[in-house]
Amino acid sequence: MRAAVLHEIGQDKLDVLDDVEAVGFGPGKVRIRVRATGLCHSDLSAMNGVLPQPAPFVPGHEGAGEILEVGDGVTHLKVGDRVVVCWLPACGACPACKRGQSELCLSGFMNAGTPNFRRPGGDVFGMAGTGTFTEEVVVDAGCAVPIPDDVPFDIAALIGCGVTTGLGAAINTAGVEAGSSVAVIGCGGVGISAIQGARLQGAAEIVAVDPVVSRRESALKFGATKAVSPDELADAKQQVTGGEGFDYVFEVVGRSATARTAYDTTRRGGTMVVVGAGAMDDNLQLNMFELFFDEKRILPSMYGGGDVLRSYERTIALWRAGRVDLENLITHRVPLSGINEALDQMRTGTALRTCIEI
Repeated sequence: MRAAVLHEIGQDKLDVLDDVEAVGFGPGKVRIRVRATGLCHSDLSAMNGVLPQPAPFVPGHEGAGEILEVGDGVTHLKVGDRVVVCWLPACGACPACKRGQSELCLSGFMNAGTPNFRRPGGDVFGMAGTGTFTEEVVVDAGCAVPIPDDVPFDIAALIGCGVTTGLGAAINTAGVEAGSSVAVIGCGGVGISAIQGARLQGAAEIVAVDPVVSRRESALKFGATKAVSPDELADAKQQVTGGEGFDYVFEVVGRSATARTAYDTTRRGGTMVVVGAGAMDDNLQLNMFELFFDEKRILPSMYGGGDVLRSYERTIALWRAGRVDLENLITHRVPLSGINEALDQMRTGTALRTCIEI
């Protein structure tokens, strides 16, 4: 079958090959025919080594498709079911799951070191234990979440990561209060979803911050009340908050420099939410006095900071009701053969979310 493969960490191009085989099918597993997958910035981060990922590997973790085959012991799925791929399934039995923090369950990561694919030259891993830039993938049954028939595959793919992460950061992690002021630093697909989440929560002012003009223009269409470049953020802080700082600031880039900006832009007693996935050697510096004196809450948000399955259901309900716009998040559509063009568009910031139709 066809799949897009990165041979070595640090390469910026993928090879679309037709000699890849999905492996590992057996009890507790399912085989999925991938129909659509989103290109997430985390795919780029895995390719360039910011996020740890063994290579060679098939990128992609934001996908949807149909069940082709069901292994022994799988009772909640059948052939033909339409599913979204969940790259961080909850086991339901670990301490994190029992505490109601299933987004912190590590069971899904245990499979990340096991190859999902094979080529004539050897094993190939799947990103985050999945790997959706391919025609078929074998995953644990818990990674396949059924979706209603009225949810298109492209919309379902977005729900599998970016939308859930952004909406959840505003709703679950921050619990944005009605009438509050919000700034969102980084307005790609996840940042736009955080903006939509803040709007749903009733934020009075939502300032979108991004260096790319087209992304700032898009942010206004999705609910931001003001959109500025990073150089204009200080003026926006003065205009919107009288210089005090925003009630909530979302860092959706994954860099210490923007996290420091987010902290400085948050008012005393306000909330900074770290949504972007950054590198392990990129350290954020804060001094002990400001931590004590400013009493700012720093809240990391992993995969939307809440029960993933419940978040999927909520997003679908909001989409059906017209409360969130998911269709217009997809600004580019390409076949698998056009993946490298899509990667270049993401690097330049000209795409919010690219749907790869397989």
